[in-house]
Amino acid sequence: MKHINIAVIYGSDSSEWQVSCRSGEYVASRIDDSKYSIYEIFARYGQWNLVSFRKKGAMRIQFPEEARPEINKNDFSVNVYGETIKFDFAYIMQHGTPGENGLLQGYLEMLGIPFSSCSSFVSAVTFDKFACKSYLRDVDFVHLAKDALIRKGGDVKAFTKFVTENLGYPVFIKPTAGGSSFGVTKVKKAEDIEEALGCALVEGDTVMAEKAIVGREVTCAVYRGKGGALNVLPVIEIITDNEYFDYDAKYNGHSEEVCPAEIDEALTKQIQEVTKKIYAHLGCSGVVRVDYIVSEEGLYFLEVNTIPGMTNASLVPKMIRTAGIDITEFLSEIIENA
Repeated sequence: MKHINIAVIYGSDSSEWQVSCRSGEYVASRIDDSKYSIYEIFARYGQWNLVSFRKKGAMRIQFPEEARPEINKNDFSVNVYGETIKFDFAYIMQHGTPGENGLLQGYLEMLGIPFSSCSSFVSAVTFDKFACKSYLRDVDFVHLAKDALIRKGGDVKAFTKFVTENLGYPVFIKPTAGGSSFGVTKVKKAEDIEEALGCALVEGDTVMAEKAIVGREVTCAVYRGKGGALNVLPVIEIITDNEYFDYDAKYNGHSEEVCPAEIDEALTKQIQEVTKKIYAHLGCSGVVRVDYIVSEEGLYFLEVNTIPGMTNASLVPKMIRTAGIDITEFLSEIIENA
C-alpha cells in the first residue's frame, strides 16, 4: 500500500456543505480500516478540524464539537493526544468550493500530497459549467445545448434579447459553478429571466442560460483503476416526479433512479464510451460522473461531476452495487491508483 493515514475532507464553503458531510461520513465509514487509518476532517470557511479518527484495526474515536483538534495547514497534519499525525493521502468529499473547484487540490499539490480527485486545473475547468462545455465544443461524440453567459452587473436586457432570439424557450438559468441544483430555474418566457438571474447570482457571479432539451436524463460514471485502465460503471436513468431533476427531486424522494437504465444495449454502450472519452479528453482522475439527456437528436452533455455524491443513496454507490463491486474494495482502488 502506498498510503496509510487517509484524511477524508468534507464540509465546504458552498450551499452543498451538508450534503458534502453526508458523503464524507459515508466514505470514511467504508474505507478499509484493516489497511488504513482514517481521519475525518470538517473544513468550512478556512477552519479545519478533526471530527474523528479510526486507527488501523482499532475503534473509531469521535471528538466533541468544542474539542476538535485543529489541522495544521502548514504541513497538513494534526496533533492527537500528543502524537503528530501527518496525512499522506486526501480523499476529497467537498461538494462545491474549495474542494471541487481546484483550490483544495492546488494546496495539496503544493505540499506534494496525493488525493482522490482531478488535478487543480481540471477541477477548475470542469467546475465551471460554461468553461467545461467550451472544452467540449469541437468534439464529435456528444451534442451540446445552445447557451449564453452573463456575469454579475451585466446587461440583463441584452442578455434576455439574445436568449429569446438565439435559444428560445424553455431555458434553464443556472449558476456556472455549483451543484445540487441550487440556484437553478426553468424559465418559459422572457419576463421571468430577471428573477431567475437573481436566484442564480446568489450562488455565484457568473450565470448561464441553457436551452432545455427534451428527452430522458441518464448518468454514467468512470474511474481509473489498476494499471491506469478506465473502468466504466452501469448507466442510471433518472425519472422525476418534478418538472426537472431539482434539489427536491434529488434529496426528498421525488425521483426514481433506475439502475441499470432500461435502454437498449447499443445506447448503453454509446453512453459508456462517450463518458470514457469525456473523462480522457478533459484529463480527469479519480471517479467522475457525467450527466446527459437522451433526445431524438442524440446524446446531449449536461455536466461533469468530479466530486460526485457518495451517500448510501447517491448515484455512484448505486452504480457500484449494480456492478457487483464491493464499495470498500472500490475505495481502496481509488486510493491506491490516484
